[in-house]
Amino acid sequence: MSTQHSLIVLARSGYAARGILYLIIGIFALLAAQDSSKPKDSHKSLEALLSQPFGYVLIGIVVAGLLAFAAWRVLQATRDVDHHGKEFKGLVIRAGLLAGGVVNGALAFFALGLLVSGINGSGGSGGGQTKDLLAQLLSWEHSNLLVYLVALVPLGVGIAHIIKGWKASFEKYFEADEEVMRYVRPVSRFGLIARGVVFIEIALLLMISGSSYKAINPPGMKDALNALQNLPAGGVILMVMALGLIAFSVYSLSEAAW
Repeated sequence: MSTQHSLIVLARSGYAARGILYLIIGIFALLAAQDSSKPKDSHKSLEALLSQPFGYVLIGIVVAGLLAFAAWRVLQATRDVDHHGKEFKGLVIRAGLLAGGVVNGALAFFALGLLVSGINGSGGSGGGQTKDLLAQLLSWEHSNLLVYLVALVPLGVGIAHIIKGWKASFEKYFEADEEVMRYVRPVSRFGLIARGVVFIEIALLLMISGSSYKAINPPGMKDALNALQNLPAGGVILMVMALGLIAFSVYSLSEAAW
């Protein structure tokens, strides 16, 4: 197998895994719009998935895919396979890709911990012991300034997603005819903008709360979606965002296909 073909397989499997994960999150968030006890974030969604029939097989597939996606993001950042360049804008984009690789790698190991603990008969306890990278950083003493620096990451990612969705700049990476893009384009734009809104909200939660978020409970997607649900007409807003996350999963699966 050639190096180029290996990279293509790595990228496609990674995008597909991300699509599956966001489909699961979106479905659970949709259910949570009617029942607030349902899981909304990636960790809780993986735990819920594990309890389903064939859950071990599905999580195994997701783990492999997330590891592939993390490796692909690292390659995008270090080898510049998308030709972003070494100018300031290109370096910022590549830094974001590298951060995405680290986050997805951490999520893969969390899922792997669930899988191993489940096989060993200890249920989901192994996953609960998994430390998040952000939690490690926020466990430092006097970390309030670091909180604001960390908040810049989801803020930048969120703004980039909204711009990418609004301009539909993702199209240049697709190898699909106009008949396909006529359907993929609007769904992908909606999905990217929705995910961007969630990431910006995570950044705002960090900035507003400052150092009150510590190692035990750093804010994440669940907190962002909970905050939306607590707004007036929150159930409707959460439902729209859930549909947006499902749309993002369609975008990721489309990346895998085309």
